Amino acid sequence: MSSNFGTLFRVSTFGESHCKAVGVVIDGCPPGLALTEADIQAQLDRRRPGQSALSTDRQEADQVVILSGTENGRTLGTPIALQVANKDQRPKDYGDMRDIPRPSHADYTYQMKYGIRASSGGGRASARETIGTVAAGAVAAKILKEKCNVEIVAWVSSVGEIDSQAADSQTISRKEVDATLIRCPDQEAALKMEALVTDLKKVGDSVGGVVSCVIRNVPVGLGEPTFEKLEAKLAQAMLAIPATKGFEIGSGFAGSRMRGSAHNDPFVQKDGRLGTATNRSGGIQGGISNGEPITLRIAFKPPATISLPQETVDFAGQEAVLAAKGRHDPCVVPRAVPIVEAMAALVILDMLLRQEARKALLFR
Repeated sequence: MSSNFGTLFRVSTFGESHCKAVGVVIDGCPPGLALTEADIQAQLDRRRPGQSALSTDRQEADQVVILSGTENGRTLGTPIALQVANKDQRPKDYGDMRDIPRPSHADYTYQMKYGIRASSGGGRASARETIGTVAAGAVAAKILKEKCNVEIVAWVSSVGEIDSQAADSQTISRKEVDATLIRCPDQEAALKMEALVTDLKKVGDSVGGVVSCVIRNVPVGLGEPTFEKLEAKLAQAMLAIPATKGFEIGSGFAGSRMRGSAHNDPFVQKDGRLGTATNRSGGIQGGISNGEPITLRIAFKPPATISLPQETVDFAGQEAVLAAKGRHDPCVVPRAVPIVEAMAALVILDMLLRQEARKALLFR
């Protein structure tokens, strides 16, 4: 199983949804960084379950503990181990589903691949696994902000068929995003989204949505063509998040309908450097960052675990009716916002360290 990500800033996540704890080991964090649990907890609070009526009813404080890698509040350059305890575990909720693979979930594929699986809560396929990612991403984001003033902001841009007005990617802040329960900065659209999710939670159904993200102040030159282009690594990172089904950068699929004369980004002079008048490239050209904001969109499917009865078959092929009893999100996108930000931070920091290593080799 692959639970590792990154080249120089490397993370290895561990844990299942109903085991004793989940977490991450970070290797490659530079020494001397001021770091305490408080620097990480804010993002975990945005990801945790039970934070609003729109999410799962599972109650977890998700308090992070730094086990190693720091002393007197500063990183040592050694591996940083971060752990979060699972406290509100209810594996008995999944007893009736032990022999029935849940439709569109990972039960069947994990069982066929490994010959065994965690039968409660989806195991490593559960979004609970993303705690380690978010914790590591908070560390990466802190480094990026302090060293390069890189800012990463994600928000919900659609739920089901409800779209929000385009946010200003130059100015949008996490404060604006968190002003609504659904994490959509468009107040009018947010109310409609929240009503839809509330109604679906009452009847036991679910809905998907789209999370948009902007990464500002990215240095020019990040990315490793050909096979580790910056957009390719971002796509890998985003599609590794549970429930993702689509990825776009810049103009995305809409760009395929345009003429080159309309799609191209002309160069202009900006604050003593070359920049682009438009940003349909999404901040990346030739797989390398060009200094413009990097803009992403990630599509999330409706959560597979629903409590409505579903006709299916068990592992023996016998007909069965399944109605999930476990707690689940009717829509994952509000809690996916900090996960998207975390994955973006991990990619950008790793690419930044790789570029800085190249400079060190050139000028030593």
